[in-house]
Order: sequence, then structure tokens, then C-alpha cells
Amino acid sequence: MKRRDFINMAGMGATGAALLSQFPLMGKPISAERALETVDVALKKQLADVALNAARSKGATYTDVRIGRYLNQFVVTREDKVENIVNTESYGMGIRVIANGGWGFAATDKLDKDSIAKTAETAVAIAKENSRLLTEPVKLAPQKGLGEVSWKAPIEKNAFEVPIKEKVDLLLNVNDAAMKAGANYITSLLFLINEQKYFASSDGSYIDQDVHRIWPAFFITKIDAATGKFETRNTLSAPMGMGYEYLDWRPQDKIQSVTTLYKGRYDMLEDAKAGGMQAGEKMKAKSVEPGKYDLILDPSHLWLTIHESVGHPTELDRVLGYEANFAGTSFLTLDKWQSKNFNFGSKLVNIVADKTQIGSLGAVGYDDEGVPCGKWDLIKDGVLVNYQVIRDQAHILGLNASQGCCYADNWSSVQFQRMPNVSLQPGKQKKSIDDLIKNVEKGIYIIGDGSFSIDQQRYNFQFGGQLFYEIKNGKIAGMLKDVAYQANTHEFWNSCVDIADESDFRLGGAFGDGKGQPAQSNSVSHGSATARFNGVNVINTSRNIG
Repeated sequence: MKRRDFINMAGMGATGAALLSQFPLMGKPISAERALETVDVALKKQLADVALNAARSKGATYTDVRIGRYLNQFVVTREDKVENIVNTESYGMGIRVIANGGWGFAATDKLDKDSIAKTAETAVAIAKENSRLLTEPVKLAPQKGLGEVSWKAPIEKNAFEVPIKEKVDLLLNVNDAAMKAGANYITSLLFLINEQKYFASSDGSYIDQDVHRIWPAFFITKIDAATGKFETRNTLSAPMGMGYEYLDWRPQDKIQSVTTLYKGRYDMLEDAKAGGMQAGEKMKAKSVEPGKYDLILDPSHLWLTIHESVGHPTELDRVLGYEANFAGTSFLTLDKWQSKNFNFGSKLVNIVADKTQIGSLGAVGYDDEGVPCGKWDLIKDGVLVNYQVIRDQAHILGLNASQGCCYADNWSSVQFQRMPNVSLQPGKQKKSIDDLIKNVEKGIYIIGDGSFSIDQQRYNFQFGGQLFYEIKNGKIAGMLKDVAYQANTHEFWNSCVDIADESDFRLGGAFGDGKGQPAQSNSVSHGSATARFNGVNVINTSRNIG
């Protein structure tokens, strides 16, 4: 299969197939056993040195080399059948250089010395041509050479080592549980990623990293036989930067709520049982009355709102207009940051960028420019204080170092500015979900992510969800449907009046954060505790209304 071919799962349910089509199936099919093989680090260093030396000899003043082995595994089932099992591998080298002040990039999957040297020469030639169009040369923030270092995701159980039969049995049991609970159809899957990444640069860094990610998911459909109408309930799981231990649920991981949610680990069977029942409950739920409501937003929902309304608009390349693909630029222009007092949200709103959070999708030791990753404030006490920055952007903000936000989704893709984990910090006072609900007179409790829309400036938006519960006089009064809320980013975050404490903090996230042209996908997490937003406009999404 070609590098950017989308996965084609014959016979899959429409929901599952549509979702999986977000993720490019990179590389060629391999056996499950081959996925457990490794490449010698000493060999990768030798190959990297060939590229570094060849680029320098042709006039490069800076070079970095990325040798990547990208492994994917999909296990997909539907009801009582296995739909597909796929293992893929993509392996090659990307070489990026600066020559005559301009960037150049070239890549190859032929890792003999002659092919590597020729690819380096091509990158230099491209850089020299690009430099003819520049008004000023590339300015890189300084980065000290790190020597030979490594980082490995702190997983407990390599998911690629778990037998396929165990994974299939889990998914079929999940399907059975959902069907017994009332579902008519269910597609379930496990999606595993292992990125084996080696970085070397003319600064003197040689960095070996081993990154693991996992996503268990299902998609339930319930049909009313009398009317032909249907409802869905998708998984409430989050993809995580973990191994198979993510599915080793423990009783202490459970969070008490009106639905089954977990912290740190995931009970897929229990979620499927709840999902089958809740899909049936949605059939009978009353349609929401449009109007102003106080919203209680669960982390399984709020992560997507954070991603779209905070994560993307604080990407510096969008702010500067360098990047406008996939829904535009940003309303958070430099003058707002320079004022040092732009009121992004209420004083409760503290939003942090973090590339180090254990278990998150964005956690790595070093970015794809060899910069050690860290944590920093984006929004502090409601005020915009920073952006997301890479080496050739740092000087624009007067920074003397990159923030480690450079990433490429494959060895054959050039690295560029990508989103780190971006999270709303929990409240400082001890508060549970029930504490947030008990003071709401007219509200809606929203769980799970759904459809969304946001404008080109990341300002005006609309979000749906999976489950909606009406709140009357501080108590859950029953399920609603056809719910979506509308706001602009500034109004919404200023309406944040309460946040549960750190015991409720959970991560959501996605494998398929798209950006760039040609498009690349980034894996990123967004955390929060349950939060309350007052006076938000809710609309009815039913086509039968009015």
C-alpha cells in the first residue's frame, strides 16, 4: 500500500469506516512477529553520520536526520465476526538542511550509504534553490548538542506482544455485551502505534526514542424497528500514550458519574454494556428546548472544545498566518499577547502546554528537532501569556529557545510546528461532579464528544456530544437529545465559573489531528476536570423541529 493510502476495511459499519479513514495506513503489510523486531541503534548512528557528512560536504550549515520505523496494528470486529487484522511497517530516513540560509528536505527508504548521500545532496540543492526566494535567512534558536541519549515511553505491557487471539476475544466480548444490552449493531477495534524514532543533528545530538500509543474504541447503533429511526453511542474511551495496561481496569480507577467513566485505565466491557443501554435510552429521550443553559462539561467532552478553541489558536504559525489549512489561522494575534493583559477567559482558566505528561499521546522526551520537551503556561489566570513555538519561530517572540513543538508524522514528512498536549488545569478547591451539579437550576450535563464546527479564526463554534442529561434545581432530571451549544471562544471561556478538583482530572485526545499541506496527522491529548460554564446558548439539532 502507498504511504498515504487510507485503510479499507471491507464490510465494516459506516461509522467505524468513516472514523478509521482519518488515519493514513502508512507502510506495507507485515507479520505480527516482524513488528517485534528491532533495529540496532549503532547501525542507525552510522547511517545518520553518512547523511550529516554528505550534507556538510555540499554546503549545509545545519543538518538534522530522522530515521523512523513506524508500526501500526488494527484489529477490527463487527458483532460476532472479525472484520480485519492489519499490521504495517514504514521505515526510512528524512534529511532536513539549511544551506544559503534556506530550508531543504528530502527523504528515502533506501538506506544504503550511496542512496543516503544522494538524498542529502538533494536536500542541500533544494535548500539553495529555496534560499533564492527568501528576504531573510532562517534563524534557529540555539540548541546545545546532547550527545547520545534515549527516551522510552514508560509502558507496562507492550500491546504488540499481546497475542492477537486475546485482542479478538476482548473485542468480541465487548460486542456481545453491547448486543445483550440492546444494541443492534456494533463495530469495535483496537488501534496500536509504535514509533521507533532516531534523531541526529549537526549540533551533536543522537537521540533514540520508542513511543507507544493505544486506542480501544467501539461504535454502537440502536434502531427503532417501528419507525426506522436510529441512535448511536460511541466509545467514551480516549486514545492514550500507554501500553496494553490501559485495558487492565482496576476498581479504584472508577469515577462515580451518571455514566461509566474511568481514570487512568479503561473497562471496555463495562462501557459497552452502558453504551448499549444508553443508545436505547436516547431513543426515548426528549428533544431539548433551545435557550440559555448552564453547562456541566465532562472531560470526555471538553477535550475537543479545548483542542479546537485553545490548542489550534495558540499555534504560532497560525497566529502569524504561515499556516491556514484545516480551518484557518487564529484570532489570538500577536498584539493580544504583547498587551500582556488580553482577557482570554475567567480567572479560573489556566491552560498549560505539556509534552511530558505520562500516559498522554503527546508525551516524548525530545521533539523532532532534538529539543528536550517541557511544560509551560498558555493561559494564566485567564490571560494569554504564550504560544507554541519551534526553533525557527523563537526569535519572533524574543525567546532564546524552542518549546519543543516540532513534529513529523512519518520519516518521509518534513517536521513543522505541531500542537503539544494542551490542558485545562483542575480547580484548587475540593469539588466533585455532584458539587458542580447541585447548584445548577437550569442546565445540561454533556458527556462524550460529537460533531463540531469552528470558523477560520478559531472563534465562533458549535459542539455536540454523546450523552446529554437535563439538570433541574441541582439534580439530574433525565436524558435529552438533539443538543448542541454555540458560542465564541472569548465568551465561552469567560463563562467558566467552576472546575472540579484534580481527583476528577482525565485525558481525552485524538490520533488524527490534521494540519498542513500535504496533510499530516498528529497525536495529542487534552485534559481537564469536569467544568461549569454559565449561560451558554443551546440549540436543537433535530431536523423535525419547528
